Amino acid sequence: MSDIIAFEAQTPRMALPLLYPGQAQKEVFVNEALVRIDALLHARIEAVASTPPAIPADGQCWIVGAGPTGDWTGRSDQIACRAAGNWIFLTPREGMSVAVGNAGRILRYQAGAWVSQAAVAAPAGGSNVDSEARAAISALIARLIGAGILPAS
Repeated sequence: MSDIIAFEAQTPRMALPLLYPGQAQKEVFVNEALVRIDALLHARIEAVASTPPAIPADGQCWIVGAGPTGDWTGRSDQIACRAAGNWIFLTPREGMSVAVGNAGRILRYQAGAWVSQAAVAAPAGGSNVDSEARAAISALIARLIGAGILPAS
């Protein structure tokens, strides 16, 4: 027979709250977990900002920039998500990616900082030019950008 697994108060990767038998107000913990999952699943931010927006809508998220003010004080590099009229802050994990609004940019959390993924350039240069291969690679790059896998230039 297997040993019983003992859980901490939250999940190890995304710090989602866990329930315990007999816990009062379980809906609070379940709802918080669902809001966090909703924010992180196909993560999209409005922008990087250091000041909270004046009138944020529920479901909108931002990356908190350097020197944050107001409700975001002390939350640099975290993801601030608006839910039920409150801010929920998510700590990024190494390798996490987010799309930036409609800008076609992707930010990745690497080595403790948010970095923009560089655009992929079409092939150029070289002493032997294969125009068919270049055309095929350029078309592939365009399709990957269109699918949101590569960032737009």
